[in-house]
Amino acid sequence: MANRPMLEIVSLEKRFGTNTILKKIDLKVAEGELVFVIGPSGSGKSTMLRCCNRLEEPTSGDIIVDGRNIMAGTRRDLDRMRLQIGMVFQGFHLYPHMTVLKNVTLAQRKALKRSKAEADARAIDMLEQVGMAHKAEAYPGELSGGQQQRVAIARSLALDPKVMLFDEPTSALDPELVGSVLKVMKDLKSKGMTMVVVSHEMGFARETADRVVFMDGGVVVEQGTPDEIFGAPKAERTRAFLSRVSG
Repeated sequence: MANRPMLEIVSLEKRFGTNTILKKIDLKVAEGELVFVIGPSGSGKSTMLRCCNRLEEPTSGDIIVDGRNIMAGTRRDLDRMRLQIGMVFQGFHLYPHMTVLKNVTLAQRKALKRSKAEADARAIDMLEQVGMAHKAEAYPGELSGGQQQRVAIARSLALDPKVMLFDEPTSALDPELVGSVLKVMKDLKSKGMTMVVVSHEMGFARETADRVVFMDGGVVVEQGTPDEIFGAPKAERTRAFLSRVSG
């Protein structure tokens, strides 16, 4: 794995009025690395992810993607940079009146100006990758939650992002559907995709993450390998959190 950071969060702060949600967060994610972010609800994990593509506007700090600061430049620059940052949410955000194929081609055609043939070919490739090509002509309402989430991942991948952000991608799914989405994420890691994942799937973190980051109260409390964080956490806050979620 290259040591060059693909995503760099520098001194990131986010305030809502007098409430400071993120307090001087610093985090580097190397190219091809899977960083798993854990912590209690309200610790700032999702806000940090949303700041990474400015869905949430940082109060201060810098977000650097592949060497370029997305806090600098024009609105058009930001729109271009956002294409390099795929984001998968808890909800699937698919257009219910469009087929799976059209959901995956829409942004390609509008944002990347790909021809219909190019966009369709790329969509089918990405749907193959997530095991959903056989549902290309189905509508979202005909799919299970796990299938819809896999389509949402394919839609992000079709834009050729340099980093993928996952915000609780399995929390809205029935337990038996979670595995199919985690398998897609594992496959992406094996292909070298840079990923930041906020999730409560601790087993997946232990097995798949390169690094685990524990956040609480808007700060990074500690970070390390899965063995270090789950096996021998240094901070009392980390130990208390892990005993709650595993108990």
